[in-house]
Amino acid sequence: MRRRPDRSPDRSSRPSGPRRTRAPLAPRHRFRIVVPLILLAFVASVLLVEGYTTRGFAGDQEGRGGRSASGVPRSIAGGGPVVDTTNDHLRSYRTPDRTVVLTFDDGPDPTWTPRIQAVLDRYGTPGTFFVTGQQTARYPEVLRRVVRSGHEIGVHTFSHPDLTTRSANDIDRELSLTQLALAGAAGIHTSLMRMPYSSTPAAVDTPEWSLARRLGEKGYVLAFIDQDTNDWRRPGAREIADAATPTGGRGAVVLLHDAGGDRSQTVEALKTLIPRLQAQGYRFTTLAELVGADTLTSPVGTADLWSGRIFVAAVTVSATAVTAVSALLLVVGSLVLARCVLLLVLARHHARRRRPGPGGDGPVTRPVSVVIPAYNEEPCIPKTLRSLAASEHPLEIIVVDDGSRDGTADLAESLALDNVTVVRQPNSGKPAALNTGVLRASHDLVVMLDADTVFAPSTVGRLVQPFADPRVGAVAGNAKVGNRRRLLGRWQHIEYVMGFNLDRRMYDLLHCMPTIPGAVGAFRAEALRDAGMVSADTLAEDTDLTMALHRAGWEIGYVPDALAWTEAPSSLRELWRQRYRWSYGTMQAAWKHRHALIERGPAGRFGRVGLPLLAVFQIFTPLLAPLIDILALYGLVFGDPLTTVLAWCGVLAVQAVCAAYAFHLDGEPLRPLWALPLQQVVYRQVMYLVLTQACLTAINGYRLPWQRLKRSGDVMLPPQPSTRRT
Repeated sequence: MRRRPDRSPDRSSRPSGPRRTRAPLAPRHRFRIVVPLILLAFVASVLLVEGYTTRGFAGDQEGRGGRSASGVPRSIAGGGPVVDTTNDHLRSYRTPDRTVVLTFDDGPDPTWTPRIQAVLDRYGTPGTFFVTGQQTARYPEVLRRVVRSGHEIGVHTFSHPDLTTRSANDIDRELSLTQLALAGAAGIHTSLMRMPYSSTPAAVDTPEWSLARRLGEKGYVLAFIDQDTNDWRRPGAREIADAATPTGGRGAVVLLHDAGGDRSQTVEALKTLIPRLQAQGYRFTTLAELVGADTLTSPVGTADLWSGRIFVAAVTVSATAVTAVSALLLVVGSLVLARCVLLLVLARHHARRRRPGPGGDGPVTRPVSVVIPAYNEEPCIPKTLRSLAASEHPLEIIVVDDGSRDGTADLAESLALDNVTVVRQPNSGKPAALNTGVLRASHDLVVMLDADTVFAPSTVGRLVQPFADPRVGAVAGNAKVGNRRRLLGRWQHIEYVMGFNLDRRMYDLLHCMPTIPGAVGAFRAEALRDAGMVSADTLAEDTDLTMALHRAGWEIGYVPDALAWTEAPSSLRELWRQRYRWSYGTMQAAWKHRHALIERGPAGRFGRVGLPLLAVFQIFTPLLAPLIDILALYGLVFGDPLTTVLAWCGVLAVQAVCAAYAFHLDGEPLRPLWALPLQQVVYRQVMYLVLTQACLTAINGYRLPWQRLKRSGDVMLPPQPSTRRT
């Protein structure tokens, strides 16, 4: 993580130090745009390929029935199981007496096809495998072994649909993709085909015959069956062998399956069937021999070979990527669930615990200095100062005007409020303004807040009570969204109550608070000096300072009833800019204080507990959380929509429980939670993109400048909620 140059972190357009030259920003901006687009395109392509090539199908057992057979020639309905309608021919071929063709549908399968092949090879028996393009593309090596052993290959479509219900374009796509998979897997093309859900020639109906004629025009010889073993029912190996045995010495094309389920009984049946038929004088052959051809397969040309290889490679990559994504989703889901459980348990414990009473000196009543850094805060500063003037705790107010150009300092002075001092300085940045205010403070306890924040009258008094413990160096208050009348404000309100403040209860119990919010925080002046004051090294000076306090050995507390209302961004553009800075600044601060991982004492405790929690739950998990939504879309398109919707609603329900409990702890009405489902669909995605952009900025090494947010002064001090006594 690179340190930001000495640039004003508080809205200045000029650096406070010497100007540094750097490369044009355009390529860096393109990096942060192009990389996410490439990743999105890759994920979408992977899921589309995997979804289409692994979409499940019902087995041949779900055949058709009850359709008319008018128009089917008698020579076909009463003929043999192999039908040739190519080149205007109309001919069927019967199986000679004491001749058997063993055919296997729906493979190749990585488990059962090799076992069936091993039995066939042991007895020197040829088999005919009608493969689907899906399985071929997923398991090309299985098919290659079958071809190398000299077995016959036929087409069984790509995804096993009922072709009689599909359009001409769908049929062409099914066939072309299957041939593409065969080319990539084994370098072959086949003109032998068995239509899914087909049976004996006598069962051919009108739609199926019309389709057979069209397939013949495309050069396909069609295979039907003489005997169906119904091995998919798993009736037992002996029953399968008996069903495959012709009677009266007749020949037969026998239907078995090498995929689509547990085929162990089929494997065992072959071990009985083949020796039995050989003992009865039967011979085994292929369908090509029935039609008088040496083979119905042929090698493909170079162009088709490489097209097929690329296709199979794409399927392989997609399968591997989806497996990895699924594993990551399991990790993310487990982390999210564990986090929710941890938050609920610790938040409940935090709310129920009895706080230690004040020390021997009693409650903290001594005066406090309040420091407000301000730059062009004219719309906000009056409300902020008036709310502080109404404080129940004695305090002095120091407004540090950091070179404002809009009359902020003059307006603050014109209010003529008691105990308000306005300090003017050239624009130097927010950290410098805060340090100036601390140095001018008359008291040893310093409260810091942003100029767009208003306090309740009791806030300061409650915020400083933990300082009765001399080990406490800083205290975080409870920041809330003060402009929540619009939908975006409600979403941020939910996030503040549920995310930020529920998290702080957990961090408070674990003694590893990562951030004292700039909107409401109190500090012991001695602790600030030990931490090196407020640093300008990062864009998240509040997080940086909090981590420095931990490393200096100070305890940090959280007071949930020390309430402050701050102005949240009122547009997506402003929100993006704010969270972009927060995310990037947090990563800067974590990198800056990474050595806490190996330090001892309070610093080591923060480093080995706080930093990992921060990395896992604020960086790693949010970066991977979009997988939940991406795979939800995948499930809607390629999986079971009902199951997918129920799973997504389950995730939402967990979020709703956490949110409702957080609102209960904060004494907030539950009405805003109606916006939670929309927040999960829209707002959450924006936060993912922001974090992704911030990570890419860090990887790219770009020094993100501070960006000024527009203020409207729309913060209102609502009636204080009936906060639970915590």
